[in-house]
Amino acid sequence: MYGCVKPICCPPQYCVRDYYTQRMVPVIHPIVNINRQNIIDVPQHYYQQTTRNVVVDQGFQGVQTAPATPGYGFGGFGGFGNRRLFF
Repeated sequence: MYGCVKPICCPPQYCVRDYYTQRMVPVIHPIVNINRQNIIDVPQHYYQQTTRNVVVDQGFQGVQTAPATPGYGFGGFGGFGNRRLFF
């Protein structure tokens, strides 16, 4: 049965076992730090006070003034006397 039969030779089968060995390769990641100063306009309010002295002379309406009497202040020792300043 097997007399002169020529054998069939198949192509070889490969059984590959992979081994891995680590090799360090430097990978550089540059980082740039930027400090930015942003200038914005902020209103700063200043208040300037002024003082004005205003003299309002309405006079003594309807009241006759007496002649000046000697003494202290206006109208002698009695201050303004019987004259009213405010109406």
